[in-house]
Amino acid sequence: MSFPARAFTIVALLFISGQSFAASPQSKTASSKRASAQKQADSGPVRFSNPSTMAKPVSTYSQVVEVIGGKTVYIAGQVALDTSGTLVGPNDFRAQAEQVFKNIKAAVESAGGDMSSLVKTNYYVAESVDPTQIAALREVRDRYINTANPPTSTFVVVKRLARLEYLVEVEAVAVVNKQ
Repeated sequence: MSFPARAFTIVALLFISGQSFAASPQSKTASSKRASAQKQADSGPVRFSNPSTMAKPVSTYSQVVEVIGGKTVYIAGQVALDTSGTLVGPNDFRAQAEQVFKNIKAAVESAGGDMSSLVKTNYYVAESVDPTQIAALREVRDRYINTANPPTSTFVVVKRLARLEYLVEVEAVAVVNKQ
């Protein structure tokens, strides 16, 4: 494995683990906020949990989400295209991540839910992205998702996405109350 690939792997693991190179004073508060909300997560159409028989999540995700009602909404992988189909943020990872989450928000709202309805997210990031930029994705994500009861999550580094200018793609699954 080459040095850049090794460095990207380390940063990707840091993304997954939620580690940063400088400790954030907010992380302890957010952690306790998540823990107390986790205990209250048994209402509504889904239950978020982190069973004691599994490793504790090392970032903002739940190990298990159990659907107990509602309707399931599958959201196709979203890239940084605006409503006119124009790429937002060419060569700007943060701008692309922001547009991706705007698209996911629009999709879940169109199905009658909101961002707290997300139960699963899959992240695909092109290996051309500078590993130091991965933290930007976490920052954008945490402004959109319910960090008290975060969705399950998978993060994958890929050679490239469907078009070379796409830097990030996120697909999602949501559960919304039946109407």
